[in-house]
Amino acid sequence: MADTVVESLILDLLEWIAKHDRTYEEVMDAWRTSCPKLPVWEDASDRGLVTLDVQSGRKLVKLTPAGIIFLNHNRGSSHSTK
Repeated sequence: MADTVVESLILDLLEWIAKHDRTYEEVMDAWRTSCPKLPVWEDASDRGLVTLDVQSGRKLVKLTPAGIIFLNHNRGSSHSTK
């Protein structure tokens, strides 16, 4: 059951990031958790679904091509990177 919950939350995270650029700080404030059963950010990062990109001195979190594919496959919509 926990795996299903984490997978669903990873999809929510990816969809949230896909909407517009998010700073690393914004992502950490919203998605980091100390609960070992809900490692959403850590799993998404470890699986190569998100990446950090520095632009104008700001750390931005973006979907990787693998993240876009994972999101499109599981949510059935078309997302692209900015």
